[in-house]
Amino acid sequence: MKISASSRLTYRLLTPEDRNLLFALDQDPEVMRYINGGKPNSQADIDNIFIPRLKQFTYAEKGWGLWGCFLEPQKVFIGWVLVRPMDFFTEQRDDNNLEIGWRFMQSHWGKGFASEAAQQVCEALISNQVCNTLTAVALHDNLGSIKIMEKVGLLYKETKLHRDPLGDAQVVVYEKQL
Repeated sequence: MKISASSRLTYRLLTPEDRNLLFALDQDPEVMRYINGGKPNSQADIDNIFIPRLKQFTYAEKGWGLWGCFLEPQKVFIGWVLVRPMDFFTEQRDDNNLEIGWRFMQSHWGKGFASEAAQQVCEALISNQVCNTLTAVALHDNLGSIKIMEKVGLLYKETKLHRDPLGDAQVVVYEKQL
């Protein structure tokens, strides 16, 4: 599956060779604030935790993976949009319900890039009919992410404990039935 360019961005699936892009993004404590309390990830974290996880859930034909977002015309990396089955790392994995998420460089916040990218990825997933449901989760005080969820048409479903081997968290869940 491919994601077509949007008005200001181009997209491609990130690979283990993009480890330096992932590392650079995760160095800003504000970017990491709602992920792990603001702790930058080390290069060892990227190599030993995140790259193996990325390899597990990337499935190009179905659009699963981290879609790198690159600002035109220079093709500058500004963030990514995640696509993977909900509860991927648990026994409740659901391949028909895709989780979407995003992480962007703070220098590009407030300019509509995350909403533009999330919308473009959602439209591609819908048009390729790869799932029945799109879902996003966020900590209840991550108002920026919640705003993006609403912009792409997801609706509040519930607040629940989200389980992940890297740590469980109480989150709000937004979804869209397709």
